[in-house]
Amino acid sequence: MSDSVNGAARQDVLIRVEHLKKYFPVKTGAMQKKYVQAVEDADFFIRKGETFGLVGESGCGKTTLGRAILRLHEPTEGRITYGDQVIYDSGGFPTGEKDSRGEPVLSKPFQANMLPFRRKMQIIFQDPSASLDPRMTVGEIVGEALDIHNLYKEKEARRRRIQELLVQVGLNSEHSNRYPHEFSGGQQQRIGIARALAVEPEFIVCDEPISALDVSIQSQIVNMLEDMQNEMGLTYLFIAHDLSVVRHISDRIGVMYLGSMVELAESKELYRNPLHPYTKTLLSAVPVPDPEKSRARRRIMLEGEIPSPMDPPGGCRFHTRCPYAEERCSREAPEWREVGEDHFAACHIIGSYGV
Repeated sequence: MSDSVNGAARQDVLIRVEHLKKYFPVKTGAMQKKYVQAVEDADFFIRKGETFGLVGESGCGKTTLGRAILRLHEPTEGRITYGDQVIYDSGGFPTGEKDSRGEPVLSKPFQANMLPFRRKMQIIFQDPSASLDPRMTVGEIVGEALDIHNLYKEKEARRRRIQELLVQVGLNSEHSNRYPHEFSGGQQQRIGIARALAVEPEFIVCDEPISALDVSIQSQIVNMLEDMQNEMGLTYLFIAHDLSVVRHISDRIGVMYLGSMVELAESKELYRNPLHPYTKTLLSAVPVPDPEKSRARRRIMLEGEIPSPMDPPGGCRFHTRCPYAEERCSREAPEWREVGEDHFAACHIIGSYGV
């Protein structure tokens, strides 16, 4: 994706994902192997200091995409750039040079040493209780990253830093001596956030950080994330199911279906002017607090089941459930293109049938 196409100046971009794929091998027999195509040809960027929302149905590949960017899942194909440094490149990308025959020279597969980038890139997990080691105290959990990166040689300075982090996320400094099971779900998520902040990162993947929490706690966590972003200049990839929360916190939003990105736009633009049929379906399900408006709205119901990512349909992956699908949609995969200013979509029929 060139800078002229994606509308973002290179110095404004923190994360750039190009044609990223992630397939998981699955044994189907003694000599046969299939692949779960969890992420297929993801292509987007995240600007410094923004919150990039990622939405879609369960199993669409949101979490896998977030973890592939951090290389917690090693990508199958594509290119990931952090700032001006390539952290993964499967090869096949032009280097700008030419060989003796005048042919473009393509880069070789490249995997950067991720340890220096772990300080810059962190993750907040969906299930706080499952992501915290029950055998470790809170102080050990939060301080583990400090030890890995050798940030504090003096024990007293390390202890003070851990207590500062706990206070920063709304806990008490003396909580460092307790174990995860002694805390509520909301408090456990605060511990996870403190752990992510320990090494002073620039970019955090928020993997559905509020979906396992009570509604009364969700707003507290979201507000805390926003406050930390303003204070520390953080950049977020915010993965969630709740479209109203994503709208509230995100600057731009990407919509995924069956491993593929189908639409991407600025938050207000996406809710005001959704173009892809799948995006329209998702937004039609968002509750409206006004009873009269709610009754007047038309809920779009999709027919059929979501295809298996082990055997996705040819052409457009959404065509088996799309009410506007035509014959071309089953044959050709739609091009990821700019359909409006900073508004991208992958659909053959945008502009037709009222879409």
